[in-house]
Amino acid sequence: MNSLPTTALGLAEHGLPVLPLRADKRPFGLCRACEGLACGGRPNMKTPGPCACPWPCHGWAAATTDRRVLGSPQWAAAWRRARAIGYHPGGAGVTVVDLDNPDAVTWARATLPPTTTVATTRGEHWIYRGAMRSANKVRPGVDIKSLMAYARWLGPGTGPIAALPPAVLALVEREESTPARADVGSSTQTRWDRSVATGCRHTPAFVQTGLERGLDNIRAHPEQGAGTAAYGAARFLAARHTTCPGPCGLDGMAEELIAAAVAVGVPAAYARRCVTNGMNAALGTAA
Repeated sequence: MNSLPTTALGLAEHGLPVLPLRADKRPFGLCRACEGLACGGRPNMKTPGPCACPWPCHGWAAATTDRRVLGSPQWAAAWRRARAIGYHPGGAGVTVVDLDNPDAVTWARATLPPTTTVATTRGEHWIYRGAMRSANKVRPGVDIKSLMAYARWLGPGTGPIAALPPAVLALVEREESTPARADVGSSTQTRWDRSVATGCRHTPAFVQTGLERGLDNIRAHPEQGAGTAAYGAARFLAARHTTCPGPCGLDGMAEELIAAAVAVGVPAAYARRCVTNGMNAALGTAA
């Protein structure tokens, strides 16, 4: 008997958004109604849309903790064909450092603070508390899986979970500082850097400290109040830059606040509205 649905329900009850994976460890494909994103996409995707498809469509964006969805006829059909459970790390407020080979594991043990560790077929998953932008191949054999990504459930792991360290955040910063990519105009989250804030009066350390303070406050409200925290963080950050000639890279900071709010369950459209209103309130006050 397939025990995956029962396990998935147990994980969902503990706040882990789950989805069925095929034998090739990948999510199920789009249904006919959603092919080519004709449905508009899920509300929590990079480009938010209205899709409420009852099938496990759209990969990581389908992951859910809703027992009604997990036990629905459509998902039951997928569970019968599934061979593994996937989950959305960012939706659970965590980040998975996917170490794909022994060399990557050796590097992590010498570089990163200890945290919850899960053995994989070829390496290990190191899980940290806190969500961030996902990125592949940030260094040889290392992927970051958090927001807008899925990971395979391989068990609870061993060791206490640690807070997301600057060393992991820096891996994505390094990846984003490489020459412009084809998706440079996309709405993916970008960390603050001087190249997009040529008119800012502040040091990178000052800005990053304020941003991390805001992100931590949002993540501290997984049950309720994250929208209000996002509004407050946005207003606080924008107020720090009212005397700068600009630009100050506020758009990039706003995207990070929005992503943090979405990761703890705030609907994407509402999170964006909270952050936008917060920044406008600070800038309007200054005006």
